[in-house]
Amino acid sequence: MARLIFTQQLARFTAVPQVDTSAATLRGGLDAAFAANPLLRGYVLDDQDHLRENVVVFIDGRRSDERVRLDDPLAPHSTVYILQALSGG
Repeated sequence: MARLIFTQQLARFTAVPQVDTSAATLRGGLDAAFAANPLLRGYVLDDQDHLRENVVVFIDGRRSDERVRLDDPLAPHSTVYILQALSGG
């Protein structure tokens, strides 16, 4: 099963579950995490269900650039990190 890990930056705002999922895509994996904690959705997705600008996703060490469809494939043993991007100077 793919494992989704939310970094501790998001834990300041809400509970961040570590989710094991059989989902085939990032969207499906995120939906599993949101089922565990519905409040998390608002911190990760915007009002159009797209990845927020300040959130970055890494799948098996590669940054995902797909922010709208979130259809990146997940392998059965994928590790997915979801974190807030740092900005400013």
